[in-house]
Amino acid sequence: MVQASMRSSNMETFKQQKVEDFYDIGEELGSGQFAIVKKCREKSTGLEYAAKFIKKRQSRASRRGVCREEIEREVSILRQVLHPNIITLHDVYENRTDVVLILELVSGGELFDFLAQKESLSEEEATSFIKQILDGVNYLHTKKIAHFDLKPENIMLLDKNIPIPHIKLIDFGLAHEIEDGVEFKNIFGTPEFVAPEIVNYEPLGLEADMWSIGVITYILLSGASPFLGDTKQETLANITAVSYDFDEEFFSQTSELAKDFIRKLLVKETRKRLTIQEALRHPWITSEGEVRAPEQRKTQPTQLKTKRLREYTLKCHSSMPPNNTYVNFERFAQVVEDMAQVDQGCRALVGARDTLQDDVETLVSIFNEKEAWYREENESARHNLSQLRYEFRKLESLKKLLREDIQATGASFGGVARKLDHLHTQFEALRQELSADLQWMQEVMISFQLESGDTDGLGAMFHQDASDSLPELLSRSHTEEVLASLKL
Repeated sequence: MVQASMRSSNMETFKQQKVEDFYDIGEELGSGQFAIVKKCREKSTGLEYAAKFIKKRQSRASRRGVCREEIEREVSILRQVLHPNIITLHDVYENRTDVVLILELVSGGELFDFLAQKESLSEEEATSFIKQILDGVNYLHTKKIAHFDLKPENIMLLDKNIPIPHIKLIDFGLAHEIEDGVEFKNIFGTPEFVAPEIVNYEPLGLEADMWSIGVITYILLSGASPFLGDTKQETLANITAVSYDFDEEFFSQTSELAKDFIRKLLVKETRKRLTIQEALRHPWITSEGEVRAPEQRKTQPTQLKTKRLREYTLKCHSSMPPNNTYVNFERFAQVVEDMAQVDQGCRALVGARDTLQDDVETLVSIFNEKEAWYREENESARHNLSQLRYEFRKLESLKKLLREDIQATGASFGGVARKLDHLHTQFEALRQELSADLQWMQEVMISFQLESGDTDGLGAMFHQDASDSLPELLSRSHTEEVLASLKL
C-alpha cells in the first residue's frame, strides 16, 4: 500500500508542461540506451542544470523505452536523497513521449578520466576519492537504498579545476529500496562490476554495492579490471569463481593495506563482505597517509603510474553500441587529445609508436564492429524494399486487369448502343410505312363508303375495326421486332 501510494504521488507531481517553456535546452552531455542528457538553463534564474530525457515505454508489450514504474522509482529515490556526494534532483516534467529530470549540473567529467590525465597518483590521493565514494554510499545504505550500478562512468566530478575535486554519484536508474523481509532478485548492471549474487540470481541487498566498490578500487590502483574476460560469459564465470589476483606487474607499488581493503570487499559470501561502516573504518581509509611500510614513511609517498589507467579509460570509451555512436566518438577523441597533451615530450619514440599502434588497432576494431552492424541493417532494409517491390508489382497487375475489364465493358455497351440505334431506325421506317398504309386504307374505306352510300352498315364497321386494329398491330409488331433483335 505504501509503494502504491508513493507511485500515485509521483504521477501527480510530474509537471505536465513543456520543459522548453521553462528551460533553454543546450548541448548534449551524454546518452544511454533510452535516455539522453542535455545541458539546460533555467529561464527564470539563469542557473544551469542537466536535463535527462527518459524515453517512456508506450506499451507493456514493447521493449523500447523505460516502463513507468522504473521511472517513478528513480524519481522517488532521488527525492529522498540529499548529500554532498550524490547528484540532486531539481524538478520533473513529462510530455507524451518523455519524462524529463532536471538534475544538478555535474560538469567535471568522470573520475577515471580526470585521474588518467595525471602522470602519477599517490595512494593518499586514491584514498581521498574512495573515501568520498564510501561517504555517498554510506548515506544511501543508511536509508536502505542500494545503487546497483556503481561503476567509473557513474562517478563524476562536480568541478575538476580544484585540488581535490568533489565526487558525485549519478544515475539511479537501477537503484532500489531494500525492504526487510522482502526478497528481491534481478539480473542487471554492467557485467564487469556486478556481484556474484546478481550473476547467480540470488536475493540482493546492499552488499552488492560493496563488491562494486572493490572492483572500482582495484581498477583505480592498477588500471586493470580484476574479472574482465574476452567475452561476457568469461567475465561472469570469473566473477562467480572470484578468480582474480594481484599481479606484480600492476601492484608492485601498492600497499598491503590497499590490497587487504580490496580482498575484504571481493568476497563471494555476502555475510563476510565488508559493510559500508566497516569499509569506512578500514585502516587504509582511516590511516591518512600511513599506508606505507615503516621504512618507506621517511621517503616521498609511492606514486602509482597512471599509464594503464589511461589505457583502461581509452578502451572503455571506445566501446560503441549503435545507440551511442556520437557520444562515444566524442569522448574517444577527447581522451586521445588529453593523452597527447599529458604525454607530450615525456615519452620515447618507441613508446609513442606503441601507443599509436594500439590506437590504430582500437579504431580498426571499432570500424569492423560498426561495419558489421551497418551491413546487417542494410540487409534488413534490402529485404523490406524487395517486399515492397513485390507488393507494388501485384498492385500494377491488378490495375492492368481492372483497366482491361473496364475497356471490355465499355466496348459491350457501345455494341448495345449501336444495336438500339439500328432498331430505332428500323422502327421509324416501319412506323412511317404502316402510317402510309393506314392512311391509304382509310382513303380506300372512305371512297368505298361514298360509292356505296352506306355510312352505318358494313363499311362503317370495317372502317372502325381497321382504325382500332392497325395501331395495335403497329405496336405489337414493333415490340416483337425489338425483342427479337435484342435476343440476337
